[in-house]
Amino acid sequence: MSFEFPLPDVGEGLTEADIVAWKVAPGDNVTVNQILVEIETAKSLVELPSPQAGTVGALLVEEGQTIEVGTPIIRFGGDDSSAEAAPASAGAPASDSAEKPSDEAGDADGGATLVGYGAKETSSKRRPRKGASVPAPAAAAAPAAPAVPAVPATPAQPASAPASPSKPLAKPPVRKLAKDLGVDLSQVTPTGTRGDVTRDDVHAAASQATAPTAGATAPAAASASDQGALEERIPFKGVTKMMAKAMVDSAFTMPHVTEFLDVDVTETMAMVRRLKSTKFLGEDVKVSPLLIVAKAVAWAVGRNPRINSCLEGDDIVVKKYVNLGIAAATPRGLIVPNIKNAQAMGLGELAQGIQDLTALARSGKTPPADQAGGTITITNVGVFGVDAGTPIINPGEAAILAFGQVRKKPWVVGDEIVPREITTLSVSADHRVVDGEIISKFLADVGRGLEDPTLMLA
Repeated sequence: MSFEFPLPDVGEGLTEADIVAWKVAPGDNVTVNQILVEIETAKSLVELPSPQAGTVGALLVEEGQTIEVGTPIIRFGGDDSSAEAAPASAGAPASDSAEKPSDEAGDADGGATLVGYGAKETSSKRRPRKGASVPAPAAAAAPAAPAVPAVPATPAQPASAPASPSKPLAKPPVRKLAKDLGVDLSQVTPTGTRGDVTRDDVHAAASQATAPTAGATAPAAASASDQGALEERIPFKGVTKMMAKAMVDSAFTMPHVTEFLDVDVTETMAMVRRLKSTKFLGEDVKVSPLLIVAKAVAWAVGRNPRINSCLEGDDIVVKKYVNLGIAAATPRGLIVPNIKNAQAMGLGELAQGIQDLTALARSGKTPPADQAGGTITITNVGVFGVDAGTPIINPGEAAILAFGQVRKKPWVVGDEIVPREITTLSVSADHRVVDGEIISKFLADVGRGLEDPTLMLA
């Protein structure tokens, strides 16, 4: 008996995912909850555990493919042939799967399932792609024949039509590689076990195309090849695509207004250095200026609660809790996880929360729940040597604060010019929800908290 395990809905209603890395191979014996594969959704990296114990019969999709929820990804048990044990897209007819990658989009809810394992009754079968013809059983079973140009039937030869040329057999990632390198797959000699073109075949063809040929010159081809070598193509999908959509939605649905404030943070920096040297918050707790900024934002929200709100239909929802988002640049794109109930945390707890959040974000495994429910966000552009900016509001919130780098500058104290540690704060806010007075008061309070951190103890 064989059993096919479909891609489950891993949460947040996401309808597709990328196969990043298989952790098992055909023939492996697996146990319940053993990790089968690592996938990337539009939110984060997720490891899928095995729903049952047994022997892996076949991996049905390849690494690098984007597939819909409900698509079978692995088969357990069964008497699988070597062709079946390979990813399904490799053995598909050239007129269908081998011609297009299997991440071609269908209906948004066509493969969606409830949270957890198992697909809808209708979602385990793929819908025919538009324009794709279903190969006849006889044609599928017939042995491959060399392509022969069609000629009119004559009395001297049979009237049956000769075999028509077919597209070369190749997996979707190989087709993409050939496209990127400018290689015509129909001109490549396949060496794959099933007569398919492999990555090595494509690289070999590309090398031959760029090798100099005696007595022949091709300036146009050489120019195109040189240009391709100087370009990098990055797939626009996953976390990067989701964040891009969120930023576009935010920028074009919220009227942004941004205000700036230069702040003397000399006392804040002195406090950070004291906390570091005394290890007052704990041996393994990392202390940085961002910690004091986070505390100042939570404190200023308490004094200006309207800044911590959002627009829902015809209601402005003012939230009495602070789920503080920290924008994090990760290898897979920008994400904004948040610290729940930051307003109730002391410095030590807040420092640990920032540290844990940052470590998880860098690993790429921040769960969707940690990215949901944010109320206000901080983006620390100062770590990149930037003084200020006009940040875009995280969707579902009303404001975001950018914290610039801290520089020593001449500053007027009393009647004297003295060197002080200065930063620039900038706040972008949704002008539908908050007006200039609220934005200004909030920003001024954050500045006061950083100029004199003792005020936040009141």
